[in-house]
Amino acid sequence: MIIDTKKLKFDDNTGLIPAIIQDASTRVVLMQGYMNEEAINQTIESRKVTFFSRSKQRLWTKGETSKNFLNLVSIISDCDNDSLLITAQPQGPTCHTGSDTCWDQVNNSSGVHFLNHLGNVIKDRHLNPNDESYTSQLFKKGINKVAQKVGEEAVEIVIEAKDDNEELFLNEAADLMYHYLVLLEAKGYCLDDVCHILEKRHR
Repeated sequence: MIIDTKKLKFDDNTGLIPAIIQDASTRVVLMQGYMNEEAINQTIESRKVTFFSRSKQRLWTKGETSKNFLNLVSIISDCDNDSLLITAQPQGPTCHTGSDTCWDQVNNSSGVHFLNHLGNVIKDRHLNPNDESYTSQLFKKGINKVAQKVGEEAVEIVIEAKDDNEELFLNEAADLMYHYLVLLEAKGYCLDDVCHILEKRHR
């Protein structure tokens, strides 16, 4: 996520660079804005996507009024270093009109997209520990404890699979999936890495 702003090609006249914002979970493009070096630095420091408003002529954090913040996940530049791609987790609609995106698209975070979102939340708990977070506490206990929890949840789902209680089975399935994602993060991987293996096998 660290970016060297000295390598970026800001516009000679305005000192700005265009930034495309993409939902880190769904990959849906949310909006475009413009940043100067100060906006980029504040975005990285606050973890809230911040632009330079051309109309207000000042820094502007998305959500400062609406509270629909864009929580930073990553920021990279393109091959020519003259535009940015920022992935973020949106807190509510992105567009001022109330739409999910500035192109009036629906940003559906259900199903597999939610797993990507959950993976990003787990990564954040790993990189930015919170003593009140169960996930952060798991990471603090080390890889052996995380792996043990995956084993325990696997046994529990096998037990529930032999019964006909749908609610208990699905809850155990959710527990297993969550702890599996924690284990992947603890090992330095993500769900995409596993999906790539499955895609290769499918071919």
